[in-house]
Amino acid sequence: MDCAEAHALLHAVQSIMDCTGRQLSSTPGNLRGDTEELFLDDNTIQVLSNASLLLYRQLWHLSLTRNRLELIEPGAFLSSQGLEVLSLTDNLLFTNYSVTATALSALPALRVLDLAGNQLREDMVSVLVSNLSSLESLSVARNVIMRLDSSVFTNLTQLLELNLEKNYIFEIDNAFEGLQRLQRLNIAYNYLPCLVGFGLTQLRMLNVSNNILEWFLTLQNDDLFELEVLDLSHNRLLFFPVLPQQSKLHSLLLQDNRMSFYQRLPNGTSLANITVQFLIIDGNSTNLTTVRLWEELCHSNLSSLRLLDMSQNQVWDLPDDFLAQMPSLTHLKLNQNCLEAFHLPEEDPLAMLTELDLSQNQLVELGVKVGFGDILPNLQLFNLSTNRLQALPPGIFTHSRRITTLDLSRNRLDLCPQPGEARSLPCVDIRGVETLTHLSLAGCGLQGLSSRPFQGTSLRHLDLSDNRQVLSGDLGWLQDLVLTLQVLSLRNTSLSPTAVDFSALHSLVRLDLSGNSLAAFPASLGALRLRSLDLRDNCLPALPPDVVQVPLGRSLRELYLSRNPYNCCTLGWWDALQLAEGLRVPDGREVTCSHGSRWLSPGALPEPVLQSCRWQTADLALLYLVLALPTCLTLLVAFVVVFLMLKEKLLKMVKTRCGVSSPY
Repeated sequence: MDCAEAHALLHAVQSIMDCTGRQLSSTPGNLRGDTEELFLDDNTIQVLSNASLLLYRQLWHLSLTRNRLELIEPGAFLSSQGLEVLSLTDNLLFTNYSVTATALSALPALRVLDLAGNQLREDMVSVLVSNLSSLESLSVARNVIMRLDSSVFTNLTQLLELNLEKNYIFEIDNAFEGLQRLQRLNIAYNYLPCLVGFGLTQLRMLNVSNNILEWFLTLQNDDLFELEVLDLSHNRLLFFPVLPQQSKLHSLLLQDNRMSFYQRLPNGTSLANITVQFLIIDGNSTNLTTVRLWEELCHSNLSSLRLLDMSQNQVWDLPDDFLAQMPSLTHLKLNQNCLEAFHLPEEDPLAMLTELDLSQNQLVELGVKVGFGDILPNLQLFNLSTNRLQALPPGIFTHSRRITTLDLSRNRLDLCPQPGEARSLPCVDIRGVETLTHLSLAGCGLQGLSSRPFQGTSLRHLDLSDNRQVLSGDLGWLQDLVLTLQVLSLRNTSLSPTAVDFSALHSLVRLDLSGNSLAAFPASLGALRLRSLDLRDNCLPALPPDVVQVPLGRSLRELYLSRNPYNCCTLGWWDALQLAEGLRVPDGREVTCSHGSRWLSPGALPEPVLQSCRWQTADLALLYLVLALPTCLTLLVAFVVVFLMLKEKLLKMVKTRCGVSSPY
């Protein structure tokens, strides 16, 4: 069946023909004449000849991705003047690019052109697009472009989107100045060392991630920049970028750089009067720009910024009033830095912020002045994990009316007890935070939870993993969670089979008990209706034989069982699990059982092992009978022999006694 027959019924109305992966060496000539979209991807077409598309005068979308295309003859598109979208990705167009350029120039309506992955140099690109003034989107990604100047894209006056990622570009010399309508520019994964004098005011999105940028400086003037998204992540930036004085910037991505601020150094030195001079050479003209190191933000307008990602840098301190310049900020990521303290601004302290990530720093202090207005009133996600915190400011969550997720894992802290109980050590008070639904306290070194630390919360997800002593003492804290708790992690908490009575947690749907050295299956689990249960890394020899019949077995959809020393001769529960409808064991291939010194897969036990197990599991009564039978037979034979040997003597003795007259 050819592609026309295969798709006649499916695409009769839309006139779409998909001939992908048909091993075609040329364009098929038996398709519908009213075909509008033609996909010839993953074939072996080397030449698009003059007569290839003669029959398809209504064609507006043509894709020739991943062929061996080397040449498009000059007249190939003469009958397809309405072609708007053309994809030539991953071919060999560098071989005859000048002839192919002639063919492309015959497409007056072409709006989208994809030339990615064709081993094109910048001079080849210039020739290929020189007569395509109608283009709105151009991709020349994954080629061998190294240097761009103003001659490459001269005639692309209608271009809105340009993709140059994954080339070898190390220099850009006024390459985009003539692209007055350009809105989206992607130069990611190249080798640009700096961007100085950035002045593309019409641009809305700029992606320069994954280069080797050390500086980003915008022209300092009063022009309004339309820039909304700026991605400078995964570079080598040393300083916060100098941004436009007037812009619409709402997303600034600075992840994985080498940035720091220099108003104060870690040793207490002040650099308030230290300046850096930039010598900008543009042709025959030079420009000297002086910037104070600690005033990186003085020329930048950040009032519209909503997302700021500065994670994975070398920031150890934030400049004064740094956050106060961002009244619209909703997402702030400062994780994986060197912060030792974080202070919220006193006036208008991030009133719009919904996500704050301070994880993986060295925080010992969270500076908040409680009582001076609302504190983070719209905060929903607060990540403080992997720091050195021992407490949070009292009342920090009093005005956080929307917080749902709090991650305090891997800090050496404790939870505050209920009022009236003595407490000398610092603690974190989350009682009464009604909106809190997700709480992580993993690896906090909790020494048992004081009475009712979760009172007044509506926790649905609770992670107490890696706290070896958290289950010691009174477990009354579970009482406040029985109605809401859905996900509970007790991984590596030294749990014993009878330490916790799970039967009251009726809302629980996901439970992690891995890494606890459990030697027996907790009986209280049978009454739950879990959907996911993790029993990995324990010491379980078997699961209950009726595990599938109880409510737990009927509700389970996901069960993790690997790395337990199961007994190969008591695998009835395993066979029952395999037959359970809707139950999945994701790590089933890793599950093993022990027989002697051997570790085997329970689904493929050798016959000698099965035979051995049959003897071990045979009826004990039968076994005792078999063992007692030889003894009984031996005793019976011995009795008979003795009787026969003494038979005559016994008879004489009886006769003698019975034959004597009794005296009267």
